[in-house]
Amino acid sequence: MNLYPINAGNFKLDGGAMFGVVPKSLWTRTNPADANNMIDIAARCLLIEDGNRLILIDTGMGDKQSEKFFGYYYLWGNDTIDKSLNTYGFHRDDITDVFMTHLHFDHCGGSIQWNKDRTGYEPAFKNAHFWSNNNHWKWATEPNNREKASFLKENILPMEESGQLKFTSLPEVDLLKNSELGFDIFFANGHTEKQMIPMIHYKGKTICFMADLLPTAGHIPLPFVMGYDTRPLLTLDEKQKFLNLAADHNFYLYLEHDAHNEIITVKHTEKGVRLNEVFTTNDIFN
Repeated sequence: MNLYPINAGNFKLDGGAMFGVVPKSLWTRTNPADANNMIDIAARCLLIEDGNRLILIDTGMGDKQSEKFFGYYYLWGNDTIDKSLNTYGFHRDDITDVFMTHLHFDHCGGSIQWNKDRTGYEPAFKNAHFWSNNNHWKWATEPNNREKASFLKENILPMEESGQLKFTSLPEVDLLKNSELGFDIFFANGHTEKQMIPMIHYKGKTICFMADLLPTAGHIPLPFVMGYDTRPLLTLDEKQKFLNLAADHNFYLYLEHDAHNEIITVKHTEKGVRLNEVFTTNDIFN
């Protein structure tokens, strides 16, 4: 097995929204804001090369939305999925599976693109299966008013229409061992219904793709919960459970949204679980 970081592009989000009720004087210590109160955010996806399978976890925003839409997110940098794949000698047509942690636009938007005539949409990975789960799919296609703006039909429905959509199994509790993709999945419900956190066993290490359960290293303290989460008290409990496991077992936490910290470990302290070490993907994958 080989792992590769795939950078789908960087953007900015409101720091207050990213840290909920936490005062700005606290969260700016780890995530400094610009004059507009915006903080740096990455869309750091992950490619797994495992035998004949090339599995891409999440796909960023994509590029099919309007200029007005992207104007809200202050895109910066030159990273794209295609550039990142090409760095490692791959093309998007090589991808066999696209695994989406959840269907918010900044995690799945790159899965669907305009067709050639720009009259409709088509899969951006024509040879891949798209993986979600039954509960989350229903949640995303029948959205509540709180999340409606994050679940964009053009990002979601073409997956089903193409015939390329598949669903993972669901666990009895919250951990699915050895899923159809070959890795374990932790299911979390605080951010959105049945968000999936892949746990990949790699060279004696457990690499956890943290998605929105832990967006950045600055979100480690338990009360540091995003304003975007639909069930913040549940997120707090899920974070506590997962971070305790990560500290107990020295999990390597792969941060999708942290523009400046790629992989971290955590440790137990008198104040609770806190940051231990910071690594680059080169440190761990090479």
